[in-house]
Amino acid sequence: SLSGTTLAFAPSATQNARSQTALNANKVGIYYSTQTGNTETVAGYISEAAGLEIADIGDATDADITGLDSIIVGAPTWHTDEEEQRSGTVWDSWLYDTLPNLEVSGKNVAVFGVGDQASYSEYYCDAAGELYDLFEKAGCKMMGLTSVDGYEHESSKAERDGKFVGLMCDEDNQYDLSEDRAKAWVGQLKDEGFF
Repeated sequence: SLSGTTLAFAPSATQNARSQTALNANKVGIYYSTQTGNTETVAGYISEAAGLEIADIGDATDADITGLDSIIVGAPTWHTDEEEQRSGTVWDSWLYDTLPNLEVSGKNVAVFGVGDQASYSEYYCDAAGELYDLFEKAGCKMMGLTSVDGYEHESSKAERDGKFVGLMCDEDNQYDLSEDRAKAWVGQLKDEGFF
């Protein structure tokens, strides 16, 4: 029947972490992993500002990632002062076991990190630096660097040439700034041609 043929070509009703509309020509996804929920909260602020869904990287298939044009990725930092596997989440294995086997070269990537700049001021958002380094090594175009102004940390492996590698949020000490920081960052990414 004609209606069966029409349904065969209808878009899938499944909800996922990517979006494509006339105003948003790139396929964009937001992926995070979390331990306490703070990184998910910040992913939610970014999601709302960008009009996109979020998903845990542990639930992503290889095709979910390779099918995107632009990817926003975020992690907390738990393993302070480590050289690798800094987040204490699924990212720790995904970055080393999955990412190197994916063809992501040329994709736009923006990083966000969540940390505690008071208790861990010498290691603030270190895992975001690891995300940045490994996606850059995979050939991605890194976007969304931000100013370190307004933060009260001593050092971070998420700093490059006096800037953060992306959006950094502190849900413990500056939670009241996170939503506005996320909105401003999404605006910056739009200006950079990320979406």
